[in-house]
Amino acid sequence: MKHFSKIWLPVLIAAAGAVLLAFFLDLRIRSTARVPVYGYKIINTYPHDRNAFTQGLVFEGGVLYESTGHQGRSELRQVELETGQVLQFSKLGLEYFGEGIAIYGDKIVQLTWKAGKAFVYDRQSFKLLAEFNYPMEGWGVTYDGENLIMSDGTATLYFLNPHTFEIVKRIKVRGGEGAVEKLNELEHIQGQVYANVWETSHIVRIDPQTGKITGWVDLTGLLKPEDDPLGIGVLNGIAYNAENDRLFVTGKFWPKLFEIELVPSE
Repeated sequence: MKHFSKIWLPVLIAAAGAVLLAFFLDLRIRSTARVPVYGYKIINTYPHDRNAFTQGLVFEGGVLYESTGHQGRSELRQVELETGQVLQFSKLGLEYFGEGIAIYGDKIVQLTWKAGKAFVYDRQSFKLLAEFNYPMEGWGVTYDGENLIMSDGTATLYFLNPHTFEIVKRIKVRGGEGAVEKLNELEHIQGQVYANVWETSHIVRIDPQTGKITGWVDLTGLLKPEDDPLGIGVLNGIAYNAENDRLFVTGKFWPKLFEIELVPSE
């Protein structure tokens, strides 16, 4: 359900399903004992390419790096935060559907959805350096300083050696009501993994050692209806500036990217 081409009726049906999913997810959040829930405060709003089917987002060196999806339209991009201007890009082959990205050292890794293949680029030039395969779908990826961490749309996170790309560990993400499925775009923030929950307005915070949920972020209402009149934009994209403790989020086809501050819910 990640492909939005051929679409309007399926999209509307999916949107209705997403409402139900969000309702049941809210019940799960409320039933998870002693796990904090956060709302948000908007710090800044920046332009974002509303034609970008955002799959991955990273902030490094003062700029954003973004991966976009759709067969034949997938790209790796370097984007100026303040203007949303694409400064540099590299297109994937027509057969690939781009997914999450992560930066580690001077390299960028970009996943693909169903092809079971990832691409490794030089961060400065976007020159292709290597490719590797994996046995599951590719959704999100982040780097914790030691391993690449991947999601595949289930409740499982996979830890990969960034040199050999072998899976060295996997964990199941669980909350008070059991496994949390549809983990999507990932970001490693202050020792925790933040994950978009696909087709919802929620981000889940995960202890990467145990897979236990340590918090929920509810971003309902972040994108106003007038900015998404057809209701097809899905929250997806988390980037963190560790140097200045800045958190950025956006979504698929969103015309805006937001810098937010998390606010504990009462």
